[in-house]
Amino acid sequence: MHKLIELINDLESRIQEAELINETVSGSSVGWHIEHALLSINFIIDELKNSNPEDYIRNFSLPRILVFTMNKIPRGRGKAPEIVQPKNNITADALKKQLKTASGKIKELEFLKPENYIKHPYFGDLNLKLTKKFLLIHTRHHIDIIKDIIKTKKQVISDK
Repeated sequence: MHKLIELINDLESRIQEAELINETVSGSSVGWHIEHALLSINFIIDELKNSNPEDYIRNFSLPRILVFTMNKIPRGRGKAPEIVQPKNNITADALKKQLKTASGKIKELEFLKPENYIKHPYFGDLNLKLTKKFLLIHTRHHIDIIKDIIKTKKQVISDK
């Protein structure tokens, strides 16, 4: 999961801009997107670890096929489950703690069975391989939003 570690490092590099927000890109701040991506990684890996591989059911999902083929989540289409929505005042220290937790959990992926799975609200059951792919797509999705927030804010500042 070297690619996911790289994405975690990318998130970490943007913590200093956590308070930036641009309503034309997203109603949430850079910090919200960082924390949401990290909460998702941590929650999903816990769900994988706690799953019973014998209960995994392979299923057909057109939305999953589309997202996984395009390697992209369309913006504004889904809503994050409550469990992975940041709740409190987002601080740099809290984000760094989440980053450290995520880095440790990512390393645990190599010890799971291929049939460990999560129940995704839009895509159904995702086995280990599909979950890893989802984590990459989802994290990139939020990094792209973060980049757009930062880019448009810097353009506004330079235009003044």
